[in-house]
Amino acid sequence: MNNGGKISLKYLSTLILTLLFFCVTVNSSARYYRNRDKPPPDVEDTIPKKNISSLKDTVIIDSALLDTLPFHSDSVRLQVDTIHAPYSKDSLDAPISYSAQDSVVLDVPTKNITLYNKANTKFKDIDLDAYNIRMDQANSLLLATYARDTSGAMIGRPKMTQAETKMESDSMVFNMKTKKGITINTFTQSGEMYVMGEKMKKISTNDYYAFRGRFTTCNLDTPHFAFRTNKMKLINKQMAITGPVHPEFEGVPIPIYIPFGYFPISQGRHSGFLAPTFDVSSQYGLGLQGLGYYKVLSDNFDVAFRADIYSYGGYTLHLTPEYRVRYRYSGRMNFIYQNIRILNNSGEAAYTSSKTYNLQWAHNVDSKAHPGQNFSANLNLMSASFNKYVLTNPTAVYNNQISSSIAYSKTFEDGRYNLTVNANHNQDNISGLVNINAPSIGFTAITIYPFAPKDYVGIPKWYQKLGIGLNSNISGATSYYDSMASFSHVLDTFKWGAQNNVPITLALPQLGFLQITPGVSFQNRILSMKYNYAWDSLNQKLDTLPTEKGVFFANNVAFSLSLSTAIFGTFQHFGKNSKILGIRHTVRPTISFSYSPDLSKSYYTENIQYTKEGNKQSFNRFNGNIYSAFSQGSFGGLSFGIDNNIEMKVKSKTDTSAGANEKVKLIDGFGFTGSYNYLADSFKLSPIYFYLRSTLFKNINISATTSLNPYQHDTLGININKYAWEGKGFSLGRIVGGNISISTSFKSKPIDPKKNEQDQKNIVDNQMPMTIDEQQAELAYIRSNPAEFVDFNIAWSLNVSFAYSFTNTFVVNRYVTQTSSSLILNGDFNLTEKWKVGFNCYYDVKNLVMNNLTTFLSRDMHCWQLSINVTPVGVYRSFNITISPKSGILRDLHINRSRTFY
Repeated sequence: MNNGGKISLKYLSTLILTLLFFCVTVNSSARYYRNRDKPPPDVEDTIPKKNISSLKDTVIIDSALLDTLPFHSDSVRLQVDTIHAPYSKDSLDAPISYSAQDSVVLDVPTKNITLYNKANTKFKDIDLDAYNIRMDQANSLLLATYARDTSGAMIGRPKMTQAETKMESDSMVFNMKTKKGITINTFTQSGEMYVMGEKMKKISTNDYYAFRGRFTTCNLDTPHFAFRTNKMKLINKQMAITGPVHPEFEGVPIPIYIPFGYFPISQGRHSGFLAPTFDVSSQYGLGLQGLGYYKVLSDNFDVAFRADIYSYGGYTLHLTPEYRVRYRYSGRMNFIYQNIRILNNSGEAAYTSSKTYNLQWAHNVDSKAHPGQNFSANLNLMSASFNKYVLTNPTAVYNNQISSSIAYSKTFEDGRYNLTVNANHNQDNISGLVNINAPSIGFTAITIYPFAPKDYVGIPKWYQKLGIGLNSNISGATSYYDSMASFSHVLDTFKWGAQNNVPITLALPQLGFLQITPGVSFQNRILSMKYNYAWDSLNQKLDTLPTEKGVFFANNVAFSLSLSTAIFGTFQHFGKNSKILGIRHTVRPTISFSYSPDLSKSYYTENIQYTKEGNKQSFNRFNGNIYSAFSQGSFGGLSFGIDNNIEMKVKSKTDTSAGANEKVKLIDGFGFTGSYNYLADSFKLSPIYFYLRSTLFKNINISATTSLNPYQHDTLGININKYAWEGKGFSLGRIVGGNISISTSFKSKPIDPKKNEQDQKNIVDNQMPMTIDEQQAELAYIRSNPAEFVDFNIAWSLNVSFAYSFTNTFVVNRYVTQTSSSLILNGDFNLTEKWKVGFNCYYDVKNLVMNNLTTFLSRDMHCWQLSINVTPVGVYRSFNITISPKSGILRDLHINRSRTFY
């Protein structure tokens, strides 16, 4: 080393010891410094950092590191003078950390260091691994290459990582100052794209040029498919731009060339055209579905426009904006306009035309954004005939009940007061009737205890538990038919109303096994319309006279006293070796006594004839308001009910320790409810409602309800004031109707549990808010195209749902039982590791008719996927076959064939 033209003897002796240290040390690791703030590199590079006690004038080397030298003392102290030497221009601006398993060779004259066998070098954000690495300090170069073992196999192929970019090559040359380099036979990955080039030139951290490049989304060394080009520029995680390019499959080139290629490989969102799929329909003609453009407007907002175009002149337009502000709110809107033109089956005209629309909006606010308040929207407005023409969803035509909701809530004074503002909408697509309930404002004050002290001392007095609350509501509503929708008609049919409820409760101490709760409730309702009725003897019908508009009041007072308790029964005699330890039955009876005086005489008409036979009854003058008037007559009676549940205690299957057991619910609840009004002049006993709910084996859900009418009826089916068990014979009453539903699901354990957990996490992280109907539409699309969403990680699955309902309707002097029952089945299973078959079935059990059947077959082709969907039964029958890459960046590169029959 130069030092003003002279060489220090102490420095020379240190250099000799350093060279000797390199020759006898295997598996060495050192740091090579060449900057102004460090001591001379020839000294520091030979000294392990942990043994340096001082780097000013003295260096201590532990004898354990020099056990091959003829020294007998515990340590060797080398005195090194401080050298003030000028540094050459080839100095680096950061340290280099290097290591090798075999040896490290230092060539002082050429300033080269060569590492052999599992060599590693770190410089700034660059991490290089190879069998052989040479550091040329004079030229600031890193050179890496591989070696071959005795069998000729390649070992120690160079691998370089810089930031998030990884490269693997046969050889690498990298300039540590300019950050440029040249590699041979290089393989790298950028996002979902795998790129290989015979020769690649790195000109910056993210920019590369490649000669004779190949890129693909298949991660095999010999990919199933790829695109070949002689010239390519790659901007890491942004884009790949090529010259003339052609595809190849299984290494066989396809003679289809395009003059240039642009492949977006950026992570996240980016604008671009949306490629369509080709469709053939006997009713719509030839079509292109999903043609459109996606535009990213900002980091928080984007919009997609798509169109479905058919040769018979029909088209559908989709406008879908989405927005998201992390930790604050997110939302999605979808507007669809249909201009339908399809073949007319009746023969009256060549085509049938229709124009419909659908507007959907979903909005969610993060609960942490504004603690104490929340806003959500779930809006769905559509034309009554919209679902008839949804070609991509064969089950949409069966969805005739549409609903929407918008809600805002806020709490005040640490939760003491709560304000809610809601708007709701529902419509029947069969009748076209639309009901809108907006606004609906509610204010609630939690129960306050006026006689309770701020700080309790001892047991509180009974009167200190007297509580008073407040519930107030203001609502507006309108109803109209879809064909008569207009702003003036909406205002004409708009109604409003309000109600207030002041409950007064007293929580008395438990009296033995009884819990006694008295209460008083005052209710007030404000109404906006009053109706009058009269019998039209000429036309023999009941007429509604002109409506009176104004402000009307209705009041009610109720007093109550409720008693409740719980009764337990157990059975434990199952034997010592039985897995069942015991069964417990819990019974919870409730009885409530209540009294309400008759304050509603002015709310009802006198008895008016309403049938040709002369039957008479009084009618509620406020029946058409949002809040109706209170029930006619005084009420003094009791409400009763009994709820039961049955549990079983068994020995634990997973925990074999003494005393370990599990609780299994056999029946979650079953019982009945009813009431008896002893002040009523007739029909004192109400219908009795029975229910049952259970989850057997934690997997089979069962629910059932029915109601019992305890009265006899006349020849017209009208109840008469006579119990069913009076007179000839004995009967508990007439079952009015009921329903039962059973559902369950079975599936195998995941083949790879970690993959299943990661998939679930990705779904949760990327979930955007959707309206209920959007969720139903998406589920319907999945059911219609299940092969696109198969999970080979689940070997098999089966879902079963059965529903049965019945009603007893009076028809021609007798009651007729009308029933409906349906069975829904869907499942799939792996034929092999790569083949999966499945089905979705909707079966009408009553009429023995299959309403809809969809089957699918899917093939996992590693980087591609084959899906075949067939709907042989349904309003829309279709066939679809698609072969497409799995990668998101190549999702539009697919082969699709679809046929739809109406």
